[in-house]
Amino acid sequence: MDRKDIKGKMGLVPVVDQKSGFCYGVIRAIKQAETYLKDNNQLKSLGSIVHNKLEVERLHSIGIEVIGHIELEQSKNTTLLIRAHGEPPSTYETAKKNNLKVIDCTCPVVLKLQERLKKGYEEIKPENGTIVIFGKKNHAEVNGLLGQVNGDAIVVENKQDLEVIDYTHPITIFSQTTKDPSAFSEIVAEIKKKAKEAGLPSDKLTTHNTICKQVSSRHPNLREFSASNDVILFVSGKESSNGKVLFETCKSTNPRSYKIERESDILSEWFNPGEKVGICGATSTPTWQLEKTAQYIKSL
Repeated sequence: MDRKDIKGKMGLVPVVDQKSGFCYGVIRAIKQAETYLKDNNQLKSLGSIVHNKLEVERLHSIGIEVIGHIELEQSKNTTLLIRAHGEPPSTYETAKKNNLKVIDCTCPVVLKLQERLKKGYEEIKPENGTIVIFGKKNHAEVNGLLGQVNGDAIVVENKQDLEVIDYTHPITIFSQTTKDPSAFSEIVAEIKKKAKEAGLPSDKLTTHNTICKQVSSRHPNLREFSASNDVILFVSGKESSNGKVLFETCKSTNPRSYKIERESDILSEWFNPGEKVGICGATSTPTWQLEKTAQYIKSL
Protein backbone atom coordinates (compact mmCIF):
# COMPACT_ATOMS: atom_id res chain seq x y z
CA MET A 1 0.00 0.00 0.00
CA ASP A 2 1.26 3.48 -0.86
CA ARG A 3 2.23 5.52 2.21
CA LYS A 4 -0.15 8.33 1.23
CA ASP A 5 -3.07 5.92 1.58
CA ILE A 6 -2.17 4.94 5.15
CA LYS A 7 -4.24 6.59 7.87
CA GLY A 8 -2.43 6.66 11.18
CA LYS A 9 -3.96 5.71 14.53
CA MET A 10 -3.24 9.11 16.06
CA GLY A 11 -5.26 10.96 13.42
CA LEU A 12 -2.72 13.77 13.19
CA VAL A 13 -3.39 16.54 10.67
CA PRO A 14 -0.22 17.71 8.89
CA VAL A 15 -0.18 21.27 7.57
CA VAL A 16 2.70 22.21 5.24
CA ASP A 17 3.73 25.86 5.28
CA GLN A 18 3.37 27.02 1.68
CA LYS A 19 5.88 29.83 2.22
CA SER A 20 8.71 27.55 3.36
CA GLY A 21 11.21 25.91 1.04
CA PHE A 22 14.10 27.06 -1.09
CA CYS A 23 14.73 30.75 -1.57
CA TYR A 24 15.10 32.14 -5.09
CA GLY A 25 18.91 31.98 -5.02
CA VAL A 26 19.00 28.28 -4.17
CA ILE A 27 16.28 27.40 -6.71
CA ARG A 28 18.25 29.24 -9.39
CA ALA A 29 21.51 27.45 -8.52
CA ILE A 30 19.94 23.98 -8.51
CA LYS A 31 18.15 24.59 -11.83
CA GLN A 32 21.39 25.70 -13.48
CA ALA A 33 23.20 22.65 -12.12
CA GLU A 34 20.48 20.27 -13.30
CA THR A 35 20.41 21.90 -16.75
CA TYR A 36 24.18 21.44 -17.12
CA LEU A 37 23.98 17.80 -16.01
CA LYS A 38 21.42 16.93 -18.69
CA ASP A 39 24.29 16.95 -21.19
CA ASN A 40 27.25 16.25 -18.88
CA ASN A 41 28.13 13.52 -16.40
CA GLN A 42 29.69 15.59 -13.64
CA LEU A 43 29.85 19.10 -12.25
CA LYS A 44 32.15 20.41 -9.54
CA SER A 45 30.45 22.65 -6.97
CA LEU A 46 32.59 24.86 -4.73
CA GLY A 47 30.90 23.97 -1.44
CA SER A 48 27.45 22.43 -1.08
CA ILE A 49 24.79 24.22 -3.14
CA VAL A 50 22.49 23.99 -0.15
CA HIS A 51 23.01 23.22 3.55
CA ASN A 52 20.72 20.21 3.57
CA LYS A 53 22.20 16.72 3.78
CA LEU A 54 19.36 14.91 1.98
CA GLU A 55 19.27 17.38 -0.91
CA VAL A 56 23.08 17.22 -1.17
CA GLU A 57 22.79 13.43 -1.44
CA ARG A 58 20.19 13.81 -4.20
CA LEU A 59 22.40 16.26 -6.09
CA HIS A 60 25.40 13.95 -5.70
CA SER A 61 23.35 11.13 -7.25
CA ILE A 62 22.87 13.16 -10.44
CA GLY A 63 26.56 14.04 -10.76
CA ILE A 64 27.46 16.97 -8.51
CA GLU A 65 30.84 16.70 -6.81
CA VAL A 66 31.34 19.06 -3.87
CA ILE A 67 34.88 20.39 -3.57
CA GLY A 68 36.65 22.82 -1.26
CA HIS A 69 39.18 25.56 -1.96
CA ILE A 70 42.11 23.15 -1.65
CA GLU A 71 40.62 20.92 -4.38
CA LEU A 72 39.88 24.05 -6.42
CA GLU A 73 43.60 24.82 -6.63
CA GLN A 74 44.15 21.37 -8.16
CA SER A 75 41.19 21.42 -10.57
CA LYS A 76 41.99 22.25 -14.17
CA ASN A 77 40.16 22.40 -17.52
CA THR A 78 36.73 21.58 -16.15
CA THR A 79 33.51 23.33 -15.13
CA LEU A 80 32.97 24.92 -11.72
CA LEU A 81 29.68 25.99 -10.15
CA ILE A 82 29.77 28.91 -7.72
CA ARG A 83 26.77 28.61 -5.41
CA ALA A 84 24.32 31.30 -4.29
CA HIS A 85 26.44 32.33 -1.26
CA GLY A 86 28.98 34.02 -3.53
CA GLU A 87 32.78 33.97 -3.49
CA PRO A 88 35.67 36.43 -3.03
CA PRO A 89 37.54 37.73 -6.11
CA SER A 90 40.44 35.33 -5.41
CA THR A 91 38.21 32.38 -6.34
CA TYR A 92 37.57 33.81 -9.80
CA GLU A 93 41.29 34.46 -10.22
CA THR A 94 42.04 30.80 -9.41
CA ALA A 95 39.35 29.64 -11.81
CA LYS A 96 40.82 31.76 -14.62
CA LYS A 97 44.35 30.55 -13.87
CA ASN A 98 43.20 26.90 -13.96
CA ASN A 99 41.15 27.33 -17.15
CA LEU A 100 37.85 26.56 -15.42
CA LYS A 101 34.54 27.39 -17.04
CA VAL A 102 32.46 29.07 -14.32
CA ILE A 103 28.72 28.71 -13.84
CA ASP A 104 28.19 31.66 -11.52
CA CYS A 105 25.08 31.15 -9.40
CA THR A 106 25.79 33.93 -6.90
CA CYS A 107 22.39 35.13 -5.71
CA PRO A 108 21.55 38.55 -7.23
CA VAL A 109 20.81 39.82 -3.71
CA VAL A 110 24.28 38.76 -2.53
CA LEU A 111 25.88 40.18 -5.67
CA LYS A 112 24.26 43.55 -5.03
CA LEU A 113 25.46 43.45 -1.41
CA GLN A 114 29.03 42.74 -2.56
CA GLU A 115 28.90 45.79 -4.84
CA ARG A 116 27.46 48.03 -2.10
CA LEU A 117 30.11 46.82 0.34
CA LYS A 118 32.94 47.68 -2.07
CA LYS A 119 31.47 51.12 -2.69
CA GLY A 120 31.00 51.72 1.05
CA TYR A 121 34.59 50.69 1.67
CA GLU A 122 35.95 53.06 -0.99
CA GLU A 123 33.99 55.94 0.56
CA ILE A 124 34.91 55.30 4.19
CA LYS A 125 38.57 54.27 4.08
CA PRO A 126 39.94 57.76 3.20
CA GLU A 127 38.49 58.81 6.58
CA ASN A 128 40.09 55.84 8.33
CA GLY A 129 36.59 54.42 8.92
CA THR A 130 35.40 50.90 9.65
CA ILE A 131 33.17 48.51 7.71
CA VAL A 132 31.08 46.34 10.05
CA ILE A 133 29.35 43.18 8.80
CA PHE A 134 26.66 41.62 10.99
CA GLY A 135 26.97 37.94 10.16
CA LYS A 136 28.28 34.52 11.06
CA LYS A 137 32.06 34.30 11.13
CA ASN A 138 33.48 31.91 8.50
CA HIS A 139 30.09 31.60 6.78
CA ALA A 140 30.51 31.24 2.99
CA GLU A 141 28.60 34.44 2.22
CA VAL A 142 30.54 36.42 4.82
CA ASN A 143 33.87 35.11 3.47
CA GLY A 144 32.79 36.28 0.03
CA LEU A 145 31.96 39.71 1.43
CA LEU A 146 35.28 40.02 3.23
CA GLY A 147 37.03 39.19 -0.01
CA GLN A 148 35.54 42.30 -1.62
CA VAL A 149 37.51 44.49 0.80
CA ASN A 150 40.66 42.36 1.21
CA GLY A 151 39.48 41.28 4.65
CA ASP A 152 39.50 44.85 5.95
CA ALA A 153 36.18 44.71 7.85
CA ILE A 154 34.93 43.62 11.24
CA VAL A 155 32.46 40.73 11.43
CA VAL A 156 30.18 40.84 14.46
CA GLU A 157 27.90 38.03 15.64
CA ASN A 158 26.80 39.49 18.97
CA LYS A 159 27.14 42.49 21.26
CA GLN A 160 30.38 41.17 22.76
CA ASP A 161 32.04 41.52 19.34
CA LEU A 162 31.31 45.27 19.29
CA GLU A 163 34.11 46.07 21.73
CA VAL A 164 36.78 45.97 19.00
CA ILE A 165 35.16 48.70 16.87
CA ASP A 166 36.80 52.14 16.78
CA TYR A 167 33.92 54.52 17.54
CA THR A 168 35.95 57.67 17.01
CA HIS A 169 35.98 57.32 13.20
CA PRO A 170 33.19 56.76 10.60
CA ILE A 171 31.34 53.42 10.66
CA THR A 172 29.33 51.77 7.90
CA ILE A 173 27.21 48.73 8.78
CA PHE A 174 25.98 45.93 6.50
CA SER A 175 24.30 42.58 7.23
CA GLN A 176 24.63 39.05 5.91
CA THR A 177 21.51 38.53 3.78
CA THR A 178 20.04 35.70 5.89
CA LYS A 179 20.21 37.20 9.38
CA ASP A 180 17.27 37.86 11.71
CA PRO A 181 16.00 41.44 11.18
CA SER A 182 15.28 41.96 14.87
CA ALA A 183 18.79 40.81 15.83
CA PHE A 184 20.24 43.22 13.26
CA SER A 185 18.18 46.08 14.74
CA GLU A 186 19.53 45.28 18.22
CA ILE A 187 23.13 45.31 16.99
CA VAL A 188 22.63 48.60 15.15
CA ALA A 189 21.04 50.18 18.24
CA GLU A 190 24.00 49.12 20.39
CA ILE A 191 26.54 50.47 17.86
CA LYS A 192 24.67 53.79 17.71
CA LYS A 193 24.70 53.97 21.50
CA LYS A 194 28.45 53.33 21.71
CA ALA A 195 29.15 55.77 18.87
CA LYS A 196 27.17 58.50 20.61
CA GLU A 197 29.03 57.89 23.87
CA ALA A 198 32.32 58.21 21.96
CA GLY A 199 31.19 61.51 20.47
CA LEU A 200 30.91 60.31 16.86
CA PRO A 201 28.65 62.65 14.84
CA SER A 202 25.45 60.90 13.73
CA ASP A 203 26.18 61.58 10.06
CA LYS A 204 29.37 59.53 10.38
CA LEU A 205 27.47 56.32 11.09
CA THR A 206 25.70 54.71 8.12
CA THR A 207 23.44 51.65 8.29
CA HIS A 208 22.49 49.44 5.35
CA ASN A 209 19.80 46.84 6.04
CA THR A 210 20.95 44.28 3.47
CA ILE A 211 18.88 41.36 4.74
CA CYS A 212 17.06 39.62 1.89
CA LYS A 213 13.40 40.67 1.89
CA GLN A 214 12.31 37.14 0.96
CA VAL A 215 14.15 35.84 4.04
CA SER A 216 13.07 38.62 6.39
CA SER A 217 9.39 38.11 5.49
CA ARG A 218 9.63 34.52 6.70
CA HIS A 219 9.97 35.61 10.30
CA PRO A 220 6.47 37.16 10.62
CA ASN A 221 5.05 34.38 8.42
CA LEU A 222 6.54 31.68 10.65
CA ARG A 223 5.33 33.37 13.82
CA GLU A 224 1.79 33.33 12.43
CA PHE A 225 2.16 29.74 11.19
CA SER A 226 3.60 28.53 14.52
CA ALA A 227 0.76 30.10 16.48
CA SER A 228 -1.89 28.47 14.30
CA ASN A 229 -0.72 24.87 14.84
CA ASP A 230 -0.51 22.66 17.94
CA VAL A 231 2.96 21.31 17.20
CA ILE A 232 5.66 22.55 14.83
CA LEU A 233 8.15 20.37 12.99
CA PHE A 234 10.92 22.53 11.57
CA VAL A 235 12.81 20.62 8.88
CA SER A 236 16.38 21.79 8.32
CA GLY A 237 19.92 20.61 7.79
CA LYS A 238 22.16 20.89 10.84
CA GLU A 239 24.61 23.08 8.89
CA SER A 240 22.02 25.68 7.91
CA SER A 241 22.68 29.04 9.57
CA ASN A 242 19.36 30.33 8.31
CA GLY A 243 17.65 27.23 9.71
CA LYS A 244 18.93 27.91 13.23
CA VAL A 245 17.63 31.48 13.12
CA LEU A 246 14.20 30.61 11.70
CA PHE A 247 13.73 27.72 14.12
CA GLU A 248 14.21 30.09 17.04
CA THR A 249 11.42 32.23 15.59
CA CYS A 250 9.12 29.19 15.66
CA LYS A 251 10.24 28.11 19.13
CA SER A 252 9.70 31.56 20.64
CA THR A 253 6.12 31.55 19.35
CA ASN A 254 5.26 27.89 19.94
CA PRO A 255 7.27 26.08 22.67
CA ARG A 256 6.18 22.76 21.15
CA SER A 257 8.48 23.28 18.17
CA TYR A 258 10.97 20.57 17.21
CA LYS A 259 13.87 20.81 14.76
CA ILE A 260 14.40 17.68 12.66
CA GLU A 261 16.64 16.70 9.77
CA ARG A 262 14.63 13.68 8.60
CA GLU A 263 11.53 11.65 9.57
CA SER A 264 13.53 9.24 11.75
CA ASP A 265 14.16 12.15 14.16
CA ILE A 266 10.44 12.40 14.96
CA LEU A 267 9.17 11.01 18.28
CA SER A 268 5.49 10.03 18.62
CA GLU A 269 5.38 11.36 22.21
CA TRP A 270 5.58 14.89 20.84
CA PHE A 271 1.94 14.65 19.75
CA ASN A 272 -1.55 14.13 21.14
CA PRO A 273 -4.24 12.43 19.03
CA GLY A 274 -5.93 14.62 16.45
CA GLU A 275 -3.52 17.55 16.70
CA LYS A 276 -2.57 19.89 13.88
CA VAL A 277 1.12 19.49 13.07
CA GLY A 278 2.67 22.43 11.24
CA ILE A 279 5.57 21.49 8.96
CA CYS A 280 7.95 24.23 7.85
CA GLY A 281 11.61 24.73 7.09
CA ALA A 282 14.60 26.87 6.19
CA THR A 283 15.43 28.54 2.90
CA SER A 284 17.65 25.48 2.32
CA THR A 285 14.85 22.93 2.86
CA PRO A 286 13.41 21.38 -0.32
CA THR A 287 9.63 21.24 -0.73
CA TRP A 288 9.79 17.50 -1.43
CA GLN A 289 11.19 16.95 2.07
CA LEU A 290 8.37 18.93 3.70
CA GLU A 291 5.80 16.86 1.78
CA LYS A 292 7.56 13.61 2.73
CA THR A 293 7.45 14.65 6.39
CA ALA A 294 3.71 15.35 6.07
CA GLN A 295 3.08 11.84 4.69
CA TYR A 296 5.01 10.37 7.62
CA ILE A 297 2.90 12.34 10.12
CA LYS A 298 -0.27 11.01 8.48
CA SER A 299 0.95 7.45 9.08
CA LEU A 300 1.49 7.81 12.85
